[in-house]
Order: sequence, then structure tokens, then C-alpha cells
Amino acid sequence: MNGPRARTMWTSPLRVRRVPRWDRQAPTWREAKPAVIAEALKRSAARPSGNWYVVGASRELEARDRPYGRTIAGTEVVLWRTGDGELRAGPGECPHLGAPLREGRVACGTLLCRWHGLGLDGGPFVGWEPYPLHDDGVLVWVRLDRAGGETPLDRPVVPARPLPGAAVDAVYTAVGRCEPEDVVANRLDPWHGSWFHPYAFVGLRVAGTPEDGEDDAFAVDVSFKVAGRLVVPVRAEFTAPGPRTVVMHITDGEGTGSVVETHATPLTAPGAAEPRTAVVEAVVAASDRRGFALARAAAPVLRPLMRRTAGRLWRDDLAYAERRWSLRSTGRFPG
Repeated sequence: MNGPRARTMWTSPLRVRRVPRWDRQAPTWREAKPAVIAEALKRSAARPSGNWYVVGASRELEARDRPYGRTIAGTEVVLWRTGDGELRAGPGECPHLGAPLREGRVACGTLLCRWHGLGLDGGPFVGWEPYPLHDDGVLVWVRLDRAGGETPLDRPVVPARPLPGAAVDAVYTAVGRCEPEDVVANRLDPWHGSWFHPYAFVGLRVAGTPEDGEDDAFAVDVSFKVAGRLVVPVRAEFTAPGPRTVVMHITDGEGTGSVVETHATPLTAPGAAEPRTAVVEAVVAASDRRGFALARAAAPVLRPLMRRTAGRLWRDDLAYAERRWSLRSTGRFPG
């Protein structure tokens, strides 16, 4: 069939593919060269972050009657929304006697300390200075210059994403006993996909690495497993635009333009004996299919499913990152 009608006919994103037994897959350990991963990790660590750290999902900070607290790089941070919905951020200790401001209340946009009622409107107060803040619509970032120690940037380096009105986003957060570099290293090892996550990926092949001159990206051909032999094949590229971020872009196949951003936010101070890192992963899915409008309308139902899928993968990947940190901390890491 030829002509415009043929071009607009619906086609299924699913393909049927033989799924080999786990132990019959082609080994990938020869291709997963430690030096290639280490060099990519080194380059990512050298890129500027401007002292910006991802706090969490914008959607989680919508409440206007209570603050939100998190410790980032050993620094207590408190965030809240003013009466007109604007976010504010600053030190988590009350400047009066050090009370935890995360336990306070917000009244008419003013954060009230629970101990003695000291009120903060988000502007400077004696002994209390606000932190620069950025809400990109999916994630909230805070700039901590003392913790970061870099030259500050006015805005964080936010990866290119699909337009908000044309996408469905979900954010998953987990915490592991490791450092940010261990999370980034996990993402810069795409060769583990089909072996470590056989329930999710089939036939993963790394088609290009930074040493091949592929724009400092790892290009991967992989099929996402749906059910049985039904898969969705795509090409994806992994890049590390900063020292605590790895981004996967779908460059070909179903969902072209979709991104998965993995941000590693240290919770403990640098050099902590028991480091803890939050993995904040934003999935921003898009499609040029006409039916995707239904997916956008069903976003509140889809988001928990998207977070559940990310959580299953990160259950394994955090074990990878934690194992890597454990070996590094004892001097037994083979890399």
C-alpha cells in the first residue's frame, strides 16, 4: 500500500524476539573494559556542576503548609513554598538556637520554627542566608557553594528534555551506602544490562563507546522486555554531562526523544566513613504516536508504574554501586 494513508497506518511498537536463556547469552566482560569506564568516569568528574545538587521531584514539594528537609553533602537544607507557590531554600538550622526547621510549619508563606516561633520569609535573616534554588518543572535543585567548592553557575546543567506538554514524567528516589561516583560508574557500564537485569533487557549490544569517537557517549542497541517474547527495540545513548549525572537519551525506535536522568546526590559530607547517596532518577517519556495523548491524560496512573519499574532496576544497581564502594574503601577494587 502506498500514499499518505500507508504512512499514517498504526503500527505496533512491539516486536517478537527469541529470548535466550540467561546462561546462553554472549558474555560481555571482554567488551566491558575497566579502563574505558574509568576514563569516562574521570571525564564526568572534571565537568562543572556549578555546586548544584538535585533535591528531589518538583511534584513532591507542592504542599504549602509544611516544609521539606534533606541533608545534602552533610548540609541541612530546608525548602518550602510561599503563599504564591514560589520555592524557598536555606540552612535547615534555625538561626536562634539551631532547631530543625524541617519540623516547623508554614503559615501564609512564612516558615515558623517549632521551638520559639521565629518566622522566615525566605529572605536573609541575621545568621541565616537563603540558598539559590532552581525548579525546572521536573526536579528541584539547590546550590551549595561551600559543599561544592566549584565556581558557582547561575543555573544547573539541565539535560535537554521533551517539551513538558508532550511528555509524561516520573521521579524515583532511593538511597544507598556508596558515593556518587559509584552510581555514575554503574550507569557508565551499559554492558551489564542483559546479564544483571534479564527481566528488563534482551539482546543488549554496545554499538559505540567514547574510545570509538562517539561524542563521548555509549551507544546501545537493546530491547526492553514487555512480556514473554514481546519486546520494544530502541537505540539509546548514555552521556555524563556532570560529575553526578548520567543521561540516557532514546535516539531511535519507540519513544525517540525520551530521556532518563540519573542524578547522584551525596547526603553525607565528603570523606564520610559511612557515605550515603540518594539516587534521584527522572524518567521523561515522549512519543510521536497520536495515541500518546491518552498516556498523558493517564499520567497519574502511569507514574506509580514508572516508579515501580525504576525501583526494580535500582534494587540491583544500588547493590552494584554499594559493592563497588565497599571494594574501593578496602583497597580491593580491581579497577
